[in-house]
Amino acid sequence: MNSKLRHVMAIALFSLLTVAAASAQLAVNQTAGFGKDQILTFTYGQNFSCIHQPFDDLNNNGKVAAVDPDEFQRPICTIGHQPTIGPTGDPIDHVETLYVIAPFFETNVAEPAFTPELGAALKQLFGFVPDAFKIHPGVAVQCPEPGLPETAQTGAPGTCTMHTSQIDLGPLLGQLGLVPKGTAAITPTINHSHIIDQQLHTGPIWWQVVSVLITDPNEWPSADGTKGITSLKKLRAAQALGKASADVPTNFFLFFGSDVNGHGGHGN
Repeated sequence: MNSKLRHVMAIALFSLLTVAAASAQLAVNQTAGFGKDQILTFTYGQNFSCIHQPFDDLNNNGKVAAVDPDEFQRPICTIGHQPTIGPTGDPIDHVETLYVIAPFFETNVAEPAFTPELGAALKQLFGFVPDAFKIHPGVAVQCPEPGLPETAQTGAPGTCTMHTSQIDLGPLLGQLGLVPKGTAAITPTINHSHIIDQQLHTGPIWWQVVSVLITDPNEWPSADGTKGITSLKKLRAAQALGKASADVPTNFFLFFGSDVNGHGGHGN
């Protein structure tokens, strides 16, 4: 074996070992995230919360939650609905923000949506099926974890650790005039990645999910964080250029601590 070939093989082996080490850093109750251009580890300490306030009617049955026990038989996590408080009762503007970015572009028309019915509805609404709704998106996502080489887990749609398994897009679609207001549009939780405006250690706290659709595939972050939107500053720049949607509030909250990749605990 000549020296040049040995050198190439050594580089390849080092790369594989580096990826394997990075993969091993994520426990089953962890995901990756981005913060100020660094890859972070989010460690989840409990399940999600989706806030129903007394005068909400999130199941669209004509009864407000205060007089409707059925409202609470399934947590309804909605995109486009803004509560006034967080899970601890603090005013919403006192809750930290987790920007959940979703790939709202299509990289492979042959790859199916979560279900055939959803695919048909998306094509009717938008003319294409975004990667956010694909069983196997064509870009790296942090939830559900895409499997090796990025991470050790391989989640099906709606299986991201400690997240809700379903979301209701109805409020957002109603605001856009794409469906009548009060229409439920429930899907598995869409493929997404995470951005926070921090990079230093943060103990476990509640974060409000704010949804942003990335419409330009060139802006989507790579798995290693070397290109694309990996900070709030870059997200704001993409929004200003029309390459990402405006912020969309939700009633969906996650409870986790964050740390620089490789230094987080297991949340015990």
